[in-house]
Amino acid sequence: MAQRASRTCGILLHPTSLPGPHGIGTLGAQAKAFVDFLHAAGQSLWQILPLGPTGYGDSPYSALSSFAGNPLMIDLDLLAAEGLVDPAELSASPRSTDRVDFGAVVQHKVPLLQRAAQRFLLHASPERKQAFELFCYEQRAWLEDWALFSIVKSMHEGKSIHQWEEALKRRDPAALDRVRHDFAEQIAISNVVQFFFYDQWNAVRAYAHSKGISILGDMPIFVAYDSDAVWVSPREFQIDQNLVPHVVAGVPPDYFAADGQLWGNPLYDWPYLAETGYAWWLARLRHALNQADIVRLDHFRGFETAWEVPADHPTARHGTWVKGPGDDFFNALREHFGGLPFVAEDLGLITDEVLALRDRHGLPGMFVLQFGFNPGEIRSHAPHRCIRNSVVYTGTHDNDTTVGWFDALPQASRRLVQSYLGTSGATIHWSMIRAAYQTAANTVVVPVQDVLGLGSEARMNVPGLLGSNWSFRLVEQPHAAAAAHLRELAELFERLPS
Repeated sequence: MAQRASRTCGILLHPTSLPGPHGIGTLGAQAKAFVDFLHAAGQSLWQILPLGPTGYGDSPYSALSSFAGNPLMIDLDLLAAEGLVDPAELSASPRSTDRVDFGAVVQHKVPLLQRAAQRFLLHASPERKQAFELFCYEQRAWLEDWALFSIVKSMHEGKSIHQWEEALKRRDPAALDRVRHDFAEQIAISNVVQFFFYDQWNAVRAYAHSKGISILGDMPIFVAYDSDAVWVSPREFQIDQNLVPHVVAGVPPDYFAADGQLWGNPLYDWPYLAETGYAWWLARLRHALNQADIVRLDHFRGFETAWEVPADHPTARHGTWVKGPGDDFFNALREHFGGLPFVAEDLGLITDEVLALRDRHGLPGMFVLQFGFNPGEIRSHAPHRCIRNSVVYTGTHDNDTTVGWFDALPQASRRLVQSYLGTSGATIHWSMIRAAYQTAANTVVVPVQDVLGLGSEARMNVPGLLGSNWSFRLVEQPHAAAAAHLRELAELFERLPS
């Protein structure tokens, strides 16, 4: 793992947002070029969003698997260099713009990946075959289950697990053996595609480490209902015998959504998980820490109390707070991992009990500077409020860009920002980045959109709304002038890697 200085800085950019050909950011040359930019800019962290395969809505926070990687991130040019993709096949790739057209990418890329996997199985060198076999052995706890889930879901025309035929829904051994027999080639192809993903991601991560860059990963506290986790491990969740949840997760109304956010995820059966020593969670976090060096625990407050909503309610307005696993869970994690390499996403309606849980276990929380400039309120996210053991953001993937946020501010809030930061607002993004770097916080992370001064058109996500979320892309690598400015700030405020 790359060594981190006591005061660090980094940039938030999901791999799908990288520039390059073929319609979507990937784990090839452009990922390494971004690492080079981070190094030139004096950064020591690259924060990403969850890496799992996405389903309806394309949200990385609603992945189809807790362990599989997103095949859409696989770099086709690397496969072509390996002789697994015919370069002529790439000519029909979706046009690359500042947005990802996920539907077009899926339609073009998935068949190419399947053919590449078939070629690998037939023609790979002994060394590559050995690497693949080692991967299959090391990932055996989840790899076949992911393939089976994908195949059975396809057999049922993409329907949710509760709509599958009984024998397959309940994982009857004889029914699963029939799938293994009838779809042996498809299972092998699925395994190879996952090998492609992790082979490329591990190469990117190793390259980042060689440049002194650590990866800050991200893990949603909840899994998607329509995912392999619920099918493979239903006992871990509050669902009935038909694999249907009675209650689902969300958050009550807050500054992101007036009706709250109805996520629809199944809630955990924490007493049962405690009886197992949190074995499922330990496996999930072990895997996450093989992908990243530090993991942001999304919706940390759910470990103290979670918002439980009846499954038939149309919004999250009417729910109940229910207790989470609390100290027992984090004590188990510390014993297993020998420490807690996690960041607590402690945004939203946070109670003293949540903060106390965070602090008892020494976890850094988050400050978002955009939340620190509301006149007449306690400005708990203002730069002067940021504490040492924390991660400070100008904004997150759920916020508007800093330029878009500033442009939309009421006059009173805008005047407060201008007065506080001593700026006219002409380059508000640099004023906010400077303020973040000045704070006492050990770590600062800035979305790449703010580094480039992009407006609302570059926003990554609007919580609670379906549409073009998650599709933002760079059209080129961040420029050298931005790297120079970031490095200057990192040096000025003692955030350069040691």
